[in-house]
This record gives sequence, C-alpha cells and structure tokens, in this order.
Amino acid sequence: MTNTKTIRKQIPKFKSYQEEAKFWQTHSAADYLHEMKPVKVRFAKNLSQGITIRFDKRTLENLRETAHKKGMGPTTLARMWILEHLQKPA
Repeated sequence: MTNTKTIRKQIPKFKSYQEEAKFWQTHSAADYLHEMKPVKVRFAKNLSQGITIRFDKRTLENLRETAHKKGMGPTTLARMWILEHLQKPA
C-alpha cells in the first residue's frame, strides 16, 4: 500500500525582495495556495486634483527609501498615509 498523503510546501522566509523574486521565477504559486489569504484592495478613483508638499532633503530621502522597501512610489505611500490618518477619529 502506498502513502498518498500530499506533502504541503511552505513559502520560505526571504531576506530581500530580490531573493523572493528569484524564488518565484522558479516556483509555481499554485503549489502554495494553501498558505495564501485573500486581501482587501482599494483603488483610488478619479484622482483629478493634486497638491504640492515640500520636504527637506533628508525627509524626502527617507520617504523614498521607505516607499521603495514597500514596493511602491513615494507619492503613493504619502497618499496612503494621509488617507489612513484622515480616517482615524479626531
């Protein structure tokens, strides 16, 4: 009699986005569906107006670096933070 128990693979912990990207180039997400969870996504609609915000060099570099680590642009991150802050009770 053979053992037909399926071995479930686990997504490894990655040290960097580059390491993760290399992993997914050689592996199928279908093998890891049991570990994945749905996420709620919101898309901005009709962003027809803008504002200008000025930062000192150090703050802008920090914003850019933080955004890059999160895989997004600094404008997107700043907009996200502002919207999150505005949703909190005053």
